[in-house]
Amino acid sequence: MQVLEEDVVVVGAGVVGLASALALQRLGRSVVVIDPNPPGSGASYGNAGTIADFAIAPVGSPALLKRLPSLLLDRQGPFSIRKGALAALLPWLAQFAWQSLARQSQDNMRAIAALTGDAGARWQRFAADIQASHLIQNKGCLYVFKSDASYQAGRRDMTRRQGFGVNVELLNPGELAQLEPHLPQVEGGGAFFPDALSVSDPGDLVGLIASSAQAAGVEIIPESASRMSPQKRQVVLELGNGVRIKARQVVIAAGAHSKFLADQVGDLVPLETERGYHLEFDGESGRVLRPVCVAESGFYMSPMAGRLRVAGTVELGGVKAPPSPDRLAFLSRRVGDIFPELTTASRSWLGFRPSLPDSPPGHF
Repeated sequence: MQVLEEDVVVVGAGVVGLASALALQRLGRSVVVIDPNPPGSGASYGNAGTIADFAIAPVGSPALLKRLPSLLLDRQGPFSIRKGALAALLPWLAQFAWQSLARQSQDNMRAIAALTGDAGARWQRFAADIQASHLIQNKGCLYVFKSDASYQAGRRDMTRRQGFGVNVELLNPGELAQLEPHLPQVEGGGAFFPDALSVSDPGDLVGLIASSAQAAGVEIIPESASRMSPQKRQVVLELGNGVRIKARQVVIAAGAHSKFLADQVGDLVPLETERGYHLEFDGESGRVLRPVCVAESGFYMSPMAGRLRVAGTVELGGVKAPPSPDRLAFLSRRVGDIFPELTTASRSWLGFRPSLPDSPPGHF
């Protein structure tokens, strides 16, 4: 059996793992990244492309808690759970319900705001450093409230966010139409985040991080980490090909797959999997000028290089089950409500995001 000795091993070649590897390498450490898939091919590729420093509201809230039983049973709604996973998810759901209470939800919002407040400025500096500034868009992001009732609820939510330093402008239907002229008229209005940044191609961005890391000396090994065990002054990783790596330190940045390894070293993180979906429509990027979230349905329409990406909703249910036709149909139907001409997507995607009961930020 081949045995390697390394300084630092990062498990996971997504945006978090690669950025961590690059930073550590520049600090003088010797870094190896382990991932069986190409860099940035998971959730770091398939997201809505928002650098969401404005998205400080946790998923769990008193309002959601009241609706949770019906939401979990509604396969056509923005928040769903795979029936076959319900029993395994019960401990996580109990913690989620606790974190959705008023005091906990407010504390979680405060913590998320502290973590994300300078995300835009940091991303601009980082993008310039890795020659990726051309992928960062500075056109803001927008929430759309189709009904007056949802707009009034949105006003209250935006007031809370403003209390944590989020810059937001409330728009009436006429102002919304000026900002996004191709959207249909709505009764409610909008919330515009003028300082928000977005990414025109998340996959290309992560590719440039990977190239910068490799240029700095980081080695990327296309293998899976099948087992990890702590030993005196080192951690031993067993790879899928039978190779063993003895490392001084290990960074677990495998997203939704992290719990498997963290459990083996006694780090019992309450992590579950959000199954994220997107549809893409080639040649339709001009439908909107910036990422637009339809608040009632919880999905984004994001203009990207040569295409419109429609992404969002929350589905709990692990990493093994196949894509849910209901989730893809939900996205197709909801974007069709906005743009009836968009009938057939060019492609669809399913990926996995790490999810914790208190909703700390884990993707851009």
